[in-house]
Amino acid sequence: MTSTIEPATSRAATTAPSGALRRPDGLIRNLDVAGLVDAEGGLLDRAIFTDEQLYRQELRRVFAPSWLFLAHTHQFQKPGDFFTTYMGEDPVIVTMNKDREIKAFLNSCRHRGARVCRADSGRTKNFTCTYHGWAYDLQGGLVSVPNQDGYPESFRREDWGLVEVPHVETYKGLIFGTWNPESVSLRESLGDMAWYMDAMLDHDDEGTEVIGGVHKWVLDGNWKLAAEQFATDWYHVNMSHASALQVMSPTGKKPKDEIVHRTGRQYVDPNGHGAGFPVHPKNRFDAPTVHEHVDYDALRERLGDARVDGPLTNGHATVFPNFSYLPVNGSIRIWHPKGPNQIEVWAWTIVDRSWPDEVKEAQRRYNLRTFGPSGIFEQDDGENWSECQSIAHGFITNGVALNYQMGIDSEREDGRFPGVTSELYSDAAGRAFYARWRTLMNTPAWHEEDPS
Repeated sequence: MTSTIEPATSRAATTAPSGALRRPDGLIRNLDVAGLVDAEGGLLDRAIFTDEQLYRQELRRVFAPSWLFLAHTHQFQKPGDFFTTYMGEDPVIVTMNKDREIKAFLNSCRHRGARVCRADSGRTKNFTCTYHGWAYDLQGGLVSVPNQDGYPESFRREDWGLVEVPHVETYKGLIFGTWNPESVSLRESLGDMAWYMDAMLDHDDEGTEVIGGVHKWVLDGNWKLAAEQFATDWYHVNMSHASALQVMSPTGKKPKDEIVHRTGRQYVDPNGHGAGFPVHPKNRFDAPTVHEHVDYDALRERLGDARVDGPLTNGHATVFPNFSYLPVNGSIRIWHPKGPNQIEVWAWTIVDRSWPDEVKEAQRRYNLRTFGPSGIFEQDDGENWSECQSIAHGFITNGVALNYQMGIDSEREDGRFPGVTSELYSDAAGRAFYARWRTLMNTPAWHEEDPS
């Protein structure tokens, strides 16, 4: 596959979600990525991980139009509770207003552009910019302007509220938002992926909650390396995590054959989501305290045998573009892009709200030991992504195609798991992930003018 990046013939103009100012034509140039991703043939050009112009295009065409994970509903108990996060590289405030609605706003003052909230989380009555004192209420309205008499008569506070994320929706405790005013619903965007997510989120009517706060760390590497691995890659486990599996082995020796040579399925979604999971003859959570507490018979009655035998107990998953989770330890995480070469990882532990405190604590500790910032599995993954990125800028290296051909043509509807699945050891969900990325990158988003 050639690694030539051909510029698109049109130049797009964008408008802010508030409809305030329109940028002049010609400031933004979009690139045609059709030659960089051969999802059907399983080949990938490394430029998609390193090129700065492609990265800026991702922010416009992948992140801005997509449903992005924001927070968990358990983080908002009373009006005024807030949590600050990012949508792509745009800082946002997620908050509960006086009507107990969850809203999200661009965390940028309309006066000079500084953040109006610099805390990670908390509870407040309003958000006040520390630069000149413009203050906003929980509805995003501008409520206080020092020296307002100095502005012209045409100045109206109601015209200068915070820019609101037009759509914020939840799915079983998970809050997502999108800048796209014309977006399909979150549930429609998830499609069959929701069935797989329920294996972690829908154990009983009480739902899930967050424990232990939010862990944040920075890795060298492109955000797609992490997102695609969680969507598609069980292949790396036996090599990359061999020492961790040995540590977790009851005998302290090499892992048993039933751990190494697992069979299972990989869910392949047309919207770029993906999930892989072994199918075990015996099901268990890896944290013994959790496993001993779980009522598997009740879960089978609620979720069905297919979910309990597959995605409930182990595996990995990504909701396109950059939200991933691990059902076995309740780890949910977002891969915040920080340029083409760096990721900021934010991770939570979620548990069943109905669990006793000692079971919740066991799950929290297990998550930290395995997939926390210093977890025995997490460090292996971060090292791999950093290694891939560190050499990808080389002139010859960057022009050599990557192989994503494992399991090609194995995708099918197997009659047991919803949608299309492939073998456990397969790149099928990765190919679908990059096919979705290619489609979005080559499709003008809502904020772009019609090139005709």
